[in-house]
Amino acid sequence: MKSTIFVKPGKVEVKDIDMPTIQKDDDVIIKIVRTCVCGSDLWAYRGLDDVPENSENSGHEAIGIVTEVGSAITTVQTGDFVIAPFTHGCGHCAACLAGFDGDCQNHTDNFSNGVQAEYIRFQHGEWALVKIPGNPDDYSEEMLKSLLTLADVMATGYHAARVANVQKGDSVAVIGDGAVGLCGVIAAKMRGAKRIFAMSRHEDRQKLALEFGATDIIAERGDDAVAKVKELTNNAGVDAVLECVGSEQSNEEAMKLGRPGAIIGRVGLPHEPKMDMAQSFYTNTIIAGGPASVTTYDKQVLLKAVLDGDIHPGKVFTKSYSLDDIDSAYQAMTNREVIKSMIIPA
Repeated sequence: MKSTIFVKPGKVEVKDIDMPTIQKDDDVIIKIVRTCVCGSDLWAYRGLDDVPENSENSGHEAIGIVTEVGSAITTVQTGDFVIAPFTHGCGHCAACLAGFDGDCQNHTDNFSNGVQAEYIRFQHGEWALVKIPGNPDDYSEEMLKSLLTLADVMATGYHAARVANVQKGDSVAVIGDGAVGLCGVIAAKMRGAKRIFAMSRHEDRQKLALEFGATDIIAERGDDAVAKVKELTNNAGVDAVLECVGSEQSNEEAMKLGRPGAIIGRVGLPHEPKMDMAQSFYTNTIIAGGPASVTTYDKQVLLKAVLDGDIHPGKVFTKSYSLDDIDSAYQAMTNREVIKSMIIPA
């Protein structure tokens, strides 16, 4: 089968590898219908993460058809159309029961990789997989795009809003105008935020943020952005900040945007060497966040919202590519020519 290989910084390519097989009784083999490139995949592609050359791709978002199940699997069967979250929660440990299945305590191999391929082996599939009614042919391409966001970016944006405890009437700043940040705008709107500041300098992303529910666009960065938000909030700052980048600058900015007692929901994969916690102490800033609770949110809120047409997160996919053209999909995101690249395996 075809699978993407990380060749070296600045290059990925498709190679033929062995088909995945059932190795444990809670494995599920899935034929990929749609996958994509994530902003977190670009850290290695840009040479910012130390990743071995000629290694498995870091892709982790997919929807697909179940082709084989292990002996312990009772919740899905061959032929089911499913969301394959990037997390693999068990559903019954303390973390999962509390709604933090991104931190499942029953296994250490909790995260997907290698998903930019024709088939994947999904581990711990009994609870984590989310069934989609019907089959792929029942859905438009636009709906397939929105369903694909439920494997990661929509759930991750929602996680930022949830752990930041966004409430009806709140003011919220969203740092990051990639797919996760834009989905964070959707999530803040879903949870009743009255004013949503989208931090963005790119016109295409600004337009989509406004369509998703942002009330204000902040094109400035750093201290200038903080000053602008403070000006627009009577020098108070916002009630909640969704940090959807993971850089040192974005975290520093997040610490300054909130009012005293504000909550920062961090979902950007951390890449800062350190964080100065003194500032948060003197402002009573609450810092929360981590890997998203994908299965929990999909089952409780997000799948229904997509199927009912209440939200349309698939609009973050602004161009589609074949699997054979995977390097172009990475390049387009690296060069900000697209917001998020969708991959069609066949």
